[in-house]
Amino acid sequence: MRRTVIDYPRPLLVRPDWQDLCGPWGFAADDDDRGLALGWHRDAAPFTRTIAVPYPPESELSGLRETAPHPIVWYRRTLRPDRAPGPGERLLLHFGAVDYRAQVWFNGVYAGEHEGGHTPFTFDVTDALVPGEEQVVVVRAQDECDDATQPRGKQDWRAEPHGIWYHRTTGIWQPVWAEVVPALHIRRLHWTPDVPGAAVAVEVELSRRPERPVDVHVVLTLGEEVLADQTCRTDRADGRWVISVPAARHQMELSRLLWTPDSPTLLDARVELRRDGEPLDAVTSYVGLRSVGIRDGRFLLNGQPRFLRLVLAQNYWPGSHLAAPDAGALRREVELAKELGFNGVRVHQKVEDPRFLAWCDRLGMLVWSELPSAYEYAPRTVERLTREWMEVVARDRSHPCVVTWVPFNESWGVWHGVDVAEQRHATTALYHLTKALDGTRPVISNDGWEHTESDIWGLHDYAPTGASIRERYADREAIARILTDRPPARRVALLGDAAGRGQPVVLSEIGGTSLRPRAGESWHGYGTVGSTEELAEAFRQIVTAVLDSAELAGFCWTQLTDTEQESNGLLTEDRRHKVPVETIRRILDQPARSVPAEAIDAARRAARQDD
Repeated sequence: MRRTVIDYPRPLLVRPDWQDLCGPWGFAADDDDRGLALGWHRDAAPFTRTIAVPYPPESELSGLRETAPHPIVWYRRTLRPDRAPGPGERLLLHFGAVDYRAQVWFNGVYAGEHEGGHTPFTFDVTDALVPGEEQVVVVRAQDECDDATQPRGKQDWRAEPHGIWYHRTTGIWQPVWAEVVPALHIRRLHWTPDVPGAAVAVEVELSRRPERPVDVHVVLTLGEEVLADQTCRTDRADGRWVISVPAARHQMELSRLLWTPDSPTLLDARVELRRDGEPLDAVTSYVGLRSVGIRDGRFLLNGQPRFLRLVLAQNYWPGSHLAAPDAGALRREVELAKELGFNGVRVHQKVEDPRFLAWCDRLGMLVWSELPSAYEYAPRTVERLTREWMEVVARDRSHPCVVTWVPFNESWGVWHGVDVAEQRHATTALYHLTKALDGTRPVISNDGWEHTESDIWGLHDYAPTGASIRERYADREAIARILTDRPPARRVALLGDAAGRGQPVVLSEIGGTSLRPRAGESWHGYGTVGSTEELAEAFRQIVTAVLDSAELAGFCWTQLTDTEQESNGLLTEDRRHKVPVETIRRILDQPARSVPAEAIDAARRAARQDD
C-alpha cells in the first residue's frame, strides 16, 4: 500500500511501499490470565469484540470505551500481505508502541516480545508465513495499572482520573505496519550534524553482517541541489562515516543551510545499499544542520543565544487518550503552538509519536524530550527506566528539533533523593548515560528541583503574579539564593555536590492558570481567574516578567491545552482558543532582555513596518 512519506510511521527511515495494519482487530480481555494456557494465540473464538487500532480500549475511538482496568488484553487480525516476499526477501512486522509488555504470534508461531510502553519494536515473521493463505497476527499486551515500577507517565493507577493524572492507555496505541525488505537491508539510521566541521556523521546498522563487502551510498540534497554524494564500503553490520557538506564551509552559504525554528531547513537524504554497483536496499530520510549547547547562562542554537519560549504539551486527546486521533492531529498540535508564538514544546510525561517530531522538524519547533515517570523506587524501576530511556534516545536523537533530554521530572519515582543516596545516584547515572549515548545535547537530570547533575537548571515556579517572578529572579544574586536556599516550590533546587558551571536557568513550569470552574465541576490548576480577559492578563504579567529578567534563559508555560480535569490550558481540550491568538503572540513576541540581539531584531522589524 503506497502512502505519503509523512504518513509513514517512521519518518527518519522511510520505504515507499508498506502495508498499514491499523483498523479493526479482534479483541479480548483476559482479566484472569487464562489466554496463554488456553492457547488464544491459535484460537479465533475468544476474540468476540472488535477494536479500532491504534486506539486504546479505554478510549471512545477504539469503539469499546472500557473504563475498567484490564491488566491483560489480546488482539487478533488476519491479513494478506500486499506483496509476498520473494526469494531473498523478508517480511517485517512493526509496532510503534504497545503499553506495556507485548508478546506477538504470527500464524501461531511465537515472534517475540517487547517491554516498554512508549518505544517501537520489529519482528521478522518470514519463516512463519503460510503461502497463499490469510496470515494471522495475535498480540498479548500486559499493562498492570497498579505496578508503580513501570514507566507510566500521567496514566492514573486509580479507577478514575484524579489530580493531574489521566485515563489509562493499555495495549496498542501507535501504528502497526508491515513491509517487505531485502534479506540484507538497512535496519537503522542515525544522523549527527557537525556545523563547525561542515559535515554530517551517519551511522548505518544493517540487518546482518554482509558475506562480502557492500557499499553504502549517501546523497544529501536541498531541492534540486546536491550537497553531498559519498560512497562508503563496509564488511560489517554497522558503520559510521562522516559526510562532508562543502557548501556549509562558506559562511555566507551556511545560513541558508542551518535549521532554526524561524527557518527549519531540512536536507533530504537517500541512503542506498549496493553490491558491485547493483542496488540491494534504499531508504529516504532527512537531516537538519544545527548545533545546540550552553554557555555563560544561555541556551545556544547554532552558536547563538536563543531564548526558550516553550509550552508544556501533554498531547492527550479526549477521544483517544495518548493516541493521536489521526495523523493530521499531530501536525495540528505543532501548528497550534507555533501559531501562538512559542518556539518550542516540552513534551511532558510522554514519548510522542515520531510523526509529531517530524512536524516539529519541518515546521520549526524546539522539543524537550522527557521520559514518562515510574512512581516507586526499586532496582526493577531503575532497570525499566534505563532500558526504555535508551530506546527513546536511540529512536529520537536524529531529530533536529530535539534539543534537550529530561530523564526525570520533579523527583517522581525518586521521592527521597535528599536523604537516599541510591536515588541521587539514579538521576546522576541517567544523566551520564544520556551524555554517553548522545553528547550533543543538554541533559537535565531531574527537571523542577533536586538536580544532581544537569546542563540546565530547570525550575518549576507557579508564582501567581509577575511581581513575584520579578522579585525572585531580579538579578544573579537573587537567582543564586533561589538555587541555594530559597527554592520556589519548597523543594531544594540542587542536591549534594551539584556543580555550577554557568548553566542556564529556565523556569520550565510557570503559569498553570485556569478559568474558574463552574459549580460542581472537577478541575485542577495552580490558580484561577474569572474571565478570558483575566487569563490573558495573567499570561501577560508572568511572561513579561520572565522576558524582563536579565538572567533567565527561557520558560515553559503550563500548558497548551486543557487535559482532562487539568483545565489550565491556553486552549480547551477540543483545541479551541480561550484567548485570541494575536493576544498571546503579541506578548510572546516581546524581546527577552537576556538575549540583547532580540531587542535589535525587534527594532529592525518595527522600522520596516514604519517604512
